[in-house]
Amino acid sequence: MKQQTFADRHIGITAQDAETMLQTIGLSCTDELMDLTIPADIRLKEPLKLKPALSEQEYAGHIASLAAKNKLYRTYIGMGWYGTHTPAVIIRNILENPVWYTSYTPYQAEISQGRLEALMNFQTVVCDLTGMPLSNCSLLDEATAAAEAASMMYGLRSREQQKRGANTLLVDENIFPQTLAVLTTRLIPLGITLQPVRMETVELTPDVFGVLVQYPDSNGAVYDYREITRRAHEAGCKVAVAADILSLALLTPPGEWGADMVVGSTQ
Repeated sequence: MKQQTFADRHIGITAQDAETMLQTIGLSCTDELMDLTIPADIRLKEPLKLKPALSEQEYAGHIASLAAKNKLYRTYIGMGWYGTHTPAVIIRNILENPVWYTSYTPYQAEISQGRLEALMNFQTVVCDLTGMPLSNCSLLDEATAAAEAASMMYGLRSREQQKRGANTLLVDENIFPQTLAVLTTRLIPLGITLQPVRMETVELTPDVFGVLVQYPDSNGAVYDYREITRRAHEAGCKVAVAADILSLALLTPPGEWGADMVVGSTQ
């Protein structure tokens, strides 16, 4: 395959390429490849019965009629799944403004200036809400971000903690279940022991290297973690907070009571 041009690198293989690939694996056609790789009992016996394609205007009307069937109810599920409202000014000036997401501007040929500005604004807002000195621009979900924070705390263990093999992470027993599930999957292979505890009665034993709290927790309760954070720091442990970011407009930001890391979904 010619690789000198963008189109050749991205459009895909040619018929001749396909023939060469089939010969390499000892097959005569793609149908034979399908027969060998996809079980017959899950394959359709006849073509899909598709209606004629809609025009753009017809499709817009169709999806609008489907959306009109939705019924909105108040949700009490909690645990990180909250209803949201996007102000019209945000929709109009950001989501619908191509300045924020165009891939090229005359004065910034390589990287979108709009995207850089949007990320800078995002970081500034997150720093302001969390009370932390800096923020990254990740698009991780809250659970994955919590796992990243936990592994970072593990990597930041002091030399003394490493010598004594400190490998226990204390986790708020009222952490969101989806976050606990991701933590379990990600951290056990690293040799990290997860220990769910009641934060009011936490004991910082020598094998503990970090503490992760939920703020507010899965029951919607809000606790003051200043004392726990102080004790953790005295024991040489780091403290990470999984926070409802918007709630920090009313609650005391974790950065103001000494948290080392803050994660959360900005939805």
